[in-house]
Amino acid sequence: MTQARSQRGGAARLSGRRAEVWAALALMLKGYRILGFRLKTPQGEIDLLALKGRVLAVVEVKSRTTPEAALEAVHVEQRERLRRAGAQLAANRPALKDVTLRLDLIALSPGKWPRHIPDAWPDGY
Repeated sequence: MTQARSQRGGAARLSGRRAEVWAALALMLKGYRILGFRLKTPQGEIDLLALKGRVLAVVEVKSRTTPEAALEAVHVEQRERLRRAGAQLAANRPALKDVTLRLDLIALSPGKWPRHIPDAWPDGY
C-alpha cells in the first residue's frame, strides 16, 4: 500500500468518526439514548444504535453532498445486513426484547446540520 493511499484511508476513517459523533449529538438533542457506536456483529457494523421510547434505531451515518445521495449510497444488501444485525443485538439484550426495530439514516452535508431520516427505507428494500 502506498503512503498516499494509507493517508487517504486514515483521513476517511477520521472523517467517518467525526460524522458519527455529530450524528450522535443530533440524535441526543432529539431525545435518543445512544446505546453504541460502531458495533461489530457477524452481519456487519452498525454505525449507531439508539433508543427512544420503545423504538430501537439502527442508524447508518453517511456524509454526502445531499440527503438523497446519502439514501442512495446504502444498497439493499447493506440495509438487509443492518436489519439482521439490529435484530440480533436486540434479541441478545433482555431490555430490548419488546422494541420496534427501525433503520434510520443520518445524512451529513457540508455546512449543514445533520439530517435525521427516521425509517429511511420503510419498504425493506
